[in-house]
Amino acid sequence: MKTIYLGNLPITASEEDVRALLGQYGDVASFLLITDPDTGHSRGFGFVKMDPEAADRAIDALDGADFEGRTLRVNEARNRGEKPPRRSW
Repeated sequence: MKTIYLGNLPITASEEDVRALLGQYGDVASFLLITDPDTGHSRGFGFVKMDPEAADRAIDALDGADFEGRTLRVNEARNRGEKPPRRSW
Protein backbone atom coordinates (compact mmCIF):
# COMPACT_ATOMS: atom_id res chain seq x y z
CA MET A 1 0.00 0.00 0.00
CA LYS A 2 1.05 3.57 -0.68
CA THR A 3 -0.09 6.48 1.47
CA ILE A 4 -0.96 9.72 -0.26
CA TYR A 5 -1.54 13.16 1.22
CA LEU A 6 -4.70 14.96 0.15
CA GLY A 7 -4.61 18.66 0.99
CA ASN A 8 -6.71 21.78 0.50
CA LEU A 9 -9.92 19.81 0.84
CA PRO A 10 -13.09 21.81 1.37
CA ILE A 11 -14.12 21.61 5.02
CA THR A 12 -17.49 20.31 3.85
CA ALA A 13 -15.95 17.26 2.12
CA SER A 14 -16.98 13.99 3.71
CA GLU A 15 -15.23 10.64 3.68
CA GLU A 16 -17.80 9.45 1.13
CA ASP A 17 -16.99 12.42 -1.14
CA VAL A 18 -13.27 11.66 -1.01
CA ARG A 19 -13.74 7.92 -1.51
CA ALA A 20 -15.92 8.63 -4.57
CA LEU A 21 -13.29 11.00 -5.99
CA LEU A 22 -10.39 8.59 -5.47
CA GLY A 23 -12.41 5.50 -6.36
CA GLN A 24 -12.09 6.52 -10.01
CA TYR A 25 -8.42 5.53 -9.84
CA GLY A 26 -8.59 2.36 -7.74
CA ASP A 27 -9.75 0.92 -4.45
CA VAL A 28 -9.28 3.03 -1.34
CA ALA A 29 -7.99 0.74 1.41
CA SER A 30 -8.31 3.39 4.13
CA PHE A 31 -8.91 7.11 4.53
CA LEU A 32 -8.14 9.35 7.48
CA LEU A 33 -9.64 12.84 7.48
CA ILE A 34 -7.83 15.05 9.99
CA THR A 35 -10.20 16.94 12.26
CA ASP A 36 -9.83 19.64 14.87
CA PRO A 37 -9.91 17.95 18.28
CA ASP A 38 -11.93 20.77 19.86
CA THR A 39 -14.61 21.29 17.20
CA GLY A 40 -14.56 18.01 15.29
CA HIS A 41 -14.55 19.95 12.01
CA SER A 42 -12.30 18.96 9.13
CA ARG A 43 -8.89 20.63 9.02
CA GLY A 44 -8.87 20.38 5.20
CA PHE A 45 -6.50 17.47 4.71
CA GLY A 46 -6.27 13.75 5.01
CA PHE A 47 -4.35 10.60 4.18
CA VAL A 48 -5.38 7.78 1.88
CA LYS A 49 -3.95 4.28 1.46
CA MET A 50 -4.23 2.75 -1.99
CA ASP A 51 -2.49 0.21 -4.16
CA PRO A 52 0.77 1.87 -5.41
CA GLU A 53 -0.33 1.98 -9.06
CA ALA A 54 -3.75 3.39 -8.18
CA ALA A 55 -2.14 5.94 -5.86
CA ASP A 56 0.21 7.09 -8.64
CA ARG A 57 -2.74 7.47 -11.03
CA ALA A 58 -4.65 9.49 -8.42
CA ILE A 59 -1.65 11.74 -7.71
CA ASP A 60 -1.06 12.41 -11.42
CA ALA A 61 -4.74 13.14 -12.10
CA LEU A 62 -5.72 15.07 -8.99
CA ASP A 63 -2.75 17.23 -7.96
CA GLY A 64 -3.84 20.75 -8.91
CA ALA A 65 -7.36 19.63 -9.86
CA ASP A 66 -10.47 21.49 -8.76
CA PHE A 67 -12.65 19.76 -6.15
CA GLU A 68 -15.72 21.62 -4.94
CA GLY A 69 -14.06 24.97 -5.70
CA ARG A 70 -10.70 24.14 -4.10
CA THR A 71 -7.41 23.35 -5.84
CA LEU A 72 -6.25 20.01 -4.45
CA ARG A 73 -2.71 19.21 -3.35
CA VAL A 74 -2.10 15.51 -3.80
CA ASN A 75 1.25 13.79 -3.35
CA GLU A 76 2.92 10.83 -1.75
CA ALA A 77 2.83 11.23 2.02
CA ARG A 78 6.16 11.77 3.77
CA ASN A 79 7.08 10.48 7.19
CA ARG A 80 6.35 12.90 9.98
CA GLY A 81 9.31 15.23 10.44
CA GLU A 82 10.67 14.57 6.96
CA LYS A 83 11.32 17.84 5.16
CA PRO A 84 10.67 18.39 1.45
CA PRO A 85 13.72 18.85 -0.77
CA ARG A 86 15.05 22.41 -0.91
CA ARG A 87 14.44 24.35 -4.06
CA SER A 88 17.41 26.00 -5.68
CA TRP A 89 16.65 29.25 -7.40
